[in-house]
Amino acid sequence: LARLRGGKGSGAPGVVANRIAPGLLPSVLGSFPDGLIVVSGTAGKSTTTKMLAALLRAHGVRVFTNSSTANLPQGITSAILDQGDARGRIDADIAVIEMDEAHGARLAPQFTARAVVLTNVMLDDLERFQTMDRVAQMLGEIAERATELVVVNADDASLDAIAGSTSARGVTVGRYGVGQGVLDEQPHGLGYARVADARLTPADGCLVVDVDGEHAELQLAGHGIEIGLPSRGTHFAVDAAAALETARLLLGERFAPATAVAAMNAVEPVFGRGETVTIDGQQIDFVLVQNTASFQLNLDVVSGSHELLFLAIGEEEHDPSWLWTVHPAALGRVDIAAGPKAQDLAVRLLYAGVEVVEVERDLHTAFDRFLAMPTPAGGRKTAMFTASQMRELRRVHGLVKAELEGGH
Repeated sequence: LARLRGGKGSGAPGVVANRIAPGLLPSVLGSFPDGLIVVSGTAGKSTTTKMLAALLRAHGVRVFTNSSTANLPQGITSAILDQGDARGRIDADIAVIEMDEAHGARLAPQFTARAVVLTNVMLDDLERFQTMDRVAQMLGEIAERATELVVVNADDASLDAIAGSTSARGVTVGRYGVGQGVLDEQPHGLGYARVADARLTPADGCLVVDVDGEHAELQLAGHGIEIGLPSRGTHFAVDAAAALETARLLLGERFAPATAVAAMNAVEPVFGRGETVTIDGQQIDFVLVQNTASFQLNLDVVSGSHELLFLAIGEEEHDPSWLWTVHPAALGRVDIAAGPKAQDLAVRLLYAGVEVVEVERDLHTAFDRFLAMPTPAGGRKTAMFTASQMRELRRVHGLVKAELEGGH
């Protein structure tokens, strides 16, 4: 009914089902023969989940996942309703579920996971989480539900204590991360609230050794592999390392590097996370920014390139002071600053010495002007926006159907 009324149907059905049958979600999550895999952390959950599901499927494993990035309990339950039969049974071997940090911690007493994958702890949504220690605590509560494996980002010092606690209770710890050379090429780091003192070695886990645009080179269990990424940026290579290390440890001798490379090369972006969409015959990169770290990492990717750049900040960003924690000087130029917080964004850019060609509060007027601009020779058009602005542009330009069907 929600979809017939024009909605996505990704939340409301789950709300109703969880109210009527509160035991449904934990019952289904505990029903898969090969167990439950939970992916959580501040950023990278959606892409890591999609990559891990693709890797397992490529090795012949039947996977159930919440591919629409609906990572709250109602969203996960809606995925069960969508993919299960009338009794809630799902024809799959394993579940790979993305979970929000806070809601995952609340759900933790209700599930047991074969494996938990933790991405990072970043400065994000302080109104909701208050401190980074609180986020790490919630991720630790999720990790405690793992019976076989916990995979952590070795470059994030906030996850070290979780790894130590996991080892102490006899659960295997897998690690992934980037080489020092890769980290040195990131002008503002990778956004982790606390960065580990030392880098991972190839002998200790999956290591990203080089990133060039949409291509990455990794060391995985003594093998050098090269993969394509769903979009530009070292952060996507880190997500790939998380998925590869988890798949390798889960599959054991069944894991085939060549199969894994082919699967990774075929993974498309999660919607809004660096996807390329076609609007009025033009190809435009859509990039979602949700916090200081994601904004910074994506700005660093486009800095110095020949791109037309559209930035839009929505009303959900109640306190625009966080824009002053981002360093945009290397951009040089932004073609349109848009959305309800356009003036706040423009002031930050101008103080950083960035030329702002147009400032327009009305999102649709601004985007129409952006579409009318010619694409630069040898370049591309890129639109970066917060969640409300992304959803509105997707809705107006008919991209909601693609979101529902493919999760990207």
